[in-house]
Amino acid sequence: MKLKFEVTGMTCAACSARVEKVTRAVSGVTDVCVNLMGSTMVVEAADELVQAQIVQAVINAGYGAKIAGEKAAAPVRKDTGTGRNRLIASGIFLGILMYFTMGHMLGLPMPAWYCGTENAMVAALLQVSLTLPVIVLNRGYYLRGLKALWHRSPNMDTLIAVGSGAAFVYGLVTLFAMANAVGHGNWNAVAYYRENLYFESAAMILTLISLGKFLENRAKGKTGDAIRALMDLRPETAVVLRDGQEVTIPAGEVRVGDTVVVRSGGRIAVDGVILEGRGAIDQSALTGESVPVEAEPGHRVAAATILTEGFLKLRADKVGEDTTLQQVIRLVEEAGGSKAPIARLADRISGIFVPVVMGIALVTFGAWMIAGYGLEFALTCAISVLVISCPCALGLATPVAIMVGTGKGASMGVLFKNGLALEQLHSVDTVVLDKTGTLTTGKPEVTDILPADCSEDELLILAAALEQPSEHPFAKAIMKKTAGKQIPQAADFETIPGMGVSATVDGIRYLGGNARLMQEYGISVPDYSRLGAAGKTPLYFAKADGVYLGAIAAADVLKADSKDAVLAMKKQKLHIVMLTGDNQATATAVGATADIDEIISDVLPDGKAEEVKKLQRQGKKVLMVGDGINDAPALATADVGMAIGAGTDIAMESADVVLMSGSLTGVANAVRLSKAALRNIKQNLFWAFFYNCLGIPVAAGALVLPFGIQLSPMLGAAAMSMSSVFVVTNALRLRRFHGTESKKEKSNMTTVLKVEGMMCSHCKARVETVCKELAGTEDAVVDLQAKTVTVTGSATKDALVQAITNAGYEVVG
Repeated sequence: MKLKFEVTGMTCAACSARVEKVTRAVSGVTDVCVNLMGSTMVVEAADELVQAQIVQAVINAGYGAKIAGEKAAAPVRKDTGTGRNRLIASGIFLGILMYFTMGHMLGLPMPAWYCGTENAMVAALLQVSLTLPVIVLNRGYYLRGLKALWHRSPNMDTLIAVGSGAAFVYGLVTLFAMANAVGHGNWNAVAYYRENLYFESAAMILTLISLGKFLENRAKGKTGDAIRALMDLRPETAVVLRDGQEVTIPAGEVRVGDTVVVRSGGRIAVDGVILEGRGAIDQSALTGESVPVEAEPGHRVAAATILTEGFLKLRADKVGEDTTLQQVIRLVEEAGGSKAPIARLADRISGIFVPVVMGIALVTFGAWMIAGYGLEFALTCAISVLVISCPCALGLATPVAIMVGTGKGASMGVLFKNGLALEQLHSVDTVVLDKTGTLTTGKPEVTDILPADCSEDELLILAAALEQPSEHPFAKAIMKKTAGKQIPQAADFETIPGMGVSATVDGIRYLGGNARLMQEYGISVPDYSRLGAAGKTPLYFAKADGVYLGAIAAADVLKADSKDAVLAMKKQKLHIVMLTGDNQATATAVGATADIDEIISDVLPDGKAEEVKKLQRQGKKVLMVGDGINDAPALATADVGMAIGAGTDIAMESADVVLMSGSLTGVANAVRLSKAALRNIKQNLFWAFFYNCLGIPVAAGALVLPFGIQLSPMLGAAAMSMSSVFVVTNALRLRRFHGTESKKEKSNMTTVLKVEGMMCSHCKARVETVCKELAGTEDAVVDLQAKTVTVTGSATKDALVQAITNAGYEVVG
């Protein structure tokens, strides 16, 4: 079972590696995944009995831990001020310190009491006084670093604490040596010591590291924008019927079975089934598709979707944590916190990185001392090695890209269940598509009306009268085609198994069904083999006395964007295979229309997994795309399984990736996003390895003998800070990834704007009018209670904002 914990005190990859190591050592734990970004840990264990042992093990390692949702098991020291305030204060003291220590090099004026060898002690005491506040403000590095060292698990804070501490201690030793020289009148020694105080290095190291951490945390905060955006979709209130009266209550108080009322422009607060009313629902928040869908009684709706127009009463089936939106949020959080195989090398290195760096620093110090370069030179090189080394860049290289990538996918309606799926998807070369419900709509539609002894309309109405009582999918297709028409009532309805139906309409007995039924009654029918070749199935209609009336053909037609989606996949050099249980003729017709590369027909549901295995035995990396119902074995067998059209049931164990919409366009987008994310991770890992492999030797003095260049600890600290910022900022570029939209999305967008200043029905009418006057706007609906206007059409957001602002209102979101 999975157990989730919150872990505090982790600052770098070495910390997360230590937490993971001590947790794995607990008996009963089978797997551990520590999320440094989210300060969480997910543990696979046999039962819940190990929770207390895990918490204690983490605490003993020097970190805080608690079971998710409970009070902390160990108190954690909190900074008295924010990172920004600490950084500003440190910067002020450092600025004054640098003025006194470096200002004379730039020709800046210096006070007389500071200048001269005779004032050396004054200058030294001033530098100590300006350095101590910086150390106190950034004491967290020392508290965490020395604590980690005490627990034999040194981390990045340890490197900073030892490096800056060594500089400060060296400065103090030099200060006492200077005081001794003053007492003995050795002014040459005093002048030497004055120029070799290291206080500004200690202060600069701490301030630059704090600056880097501040920028890094700001950037890391943006990686969770996708999850926060999903959370912001949750409506705060809902209108329910209680004792026949409409009552507005907090959304969290809605109970299963409540009747929820939703008006035009309102956001739906629960998952449920429509009881009354009709309307258009914008599901873009969940599916990524901007085109509103028509909803009527019996249809299921999901929380966080918007009723753009109409009025609904619905029964709440899932509320609170059980809604589709909450499942999406959980999946995104879990995927963002999971690890991809590509991160394993970085994790292994991070676990030993800090002890190795400390060893290199000691060797560097000893080597230069033995070489006779003196204490100051050797110490400078050792400190530079400590402060330039960056385990954070290694530790952040993969998780930030995974978090941003999975979050971006969620905003596009593509849910990756874990980092493994995100990584593996980039390497697939074959896409296996289930036909029914994936390539096609999954619901037959009337394609041809072929009358013989009547008009098309007469044949269609007669067919509807015959098929009205039937539950056959083709019967439903005919009823859909005749929606809104006056259909006569049929009497004496009879189902003829395997052949069709018979009924009496206006006193005449009619037949409707396949060719076998017509043959049974001795009725000759035209040869419609061309329909079969095109994947269509003809239904024949005749009078029972032998008069043939005509045929109506129906077929499970391609989705509107399937052909474009297949083309988009082919552009990525993917081999497309259609897998179906249909006969060869139907499968060939559908495959030809969709431009499929390879067609495998007559496959039973339990044989789909075997067909996937055959492709894998040919050396192909297979992505299986299906509806997640009868395709479950094949989804589990493929290298990556993708469930499509699962908007209200996303928790499919058999799929690695879930497409919230029914559009195949999401497949190509998911593959492209996976490739972009892996490219980003590789860039981050290259930078992290390259930076450390280059920076540590330079800091150790590799350039001293050939070029006479020695790296200052201050430059090392700046480089270390920026390396982490670079990795996080590079990962944030994934937020600019744009997928391919389906044709229907391009032509019909929905924009929801938050507008302040609307107070009455006059304001409502005014805002709706100015929006509708824009070219491309099809409709605009204002919700005064929510202070929003929902605009359908191709009008741009900028144009809408300008029009509303010109009307005297303020667009705030």
